[in-house]
Amino acid sequence: MNALQKPLAINLINMKTGEKGIVAYFNTNDEAIIKKLMAMGVIPGLPIALEQRFPTYVIKIGRTRAAVDREIAQTIYVRLTANK
Repeated sequence: MNALQKPLAINLINMKTGEKGIVAYFNTNDEAIIKKLMAMGVIPGLPIALEQRFPTYVIKIGRTRAAVDREIAQTIYVRLTANK
């Protein structure tokens, strides 16, 4: 990959506070984590925003805010969109 090209999707823990994107996929085979994310409304194809990184990752999905720990945050991959 060329150094100037952006990756297709980045890990949630690599996002900056305030960045927005679309949930691309989950990088886990742990069914319990996937079910937990789906129950919180974190579903591939939906918009997501990172609002806080410490002490937990606070994400906004639609009108819902959720807090996830680092272990779960690192399973979420996001395709960044332009911030408006």
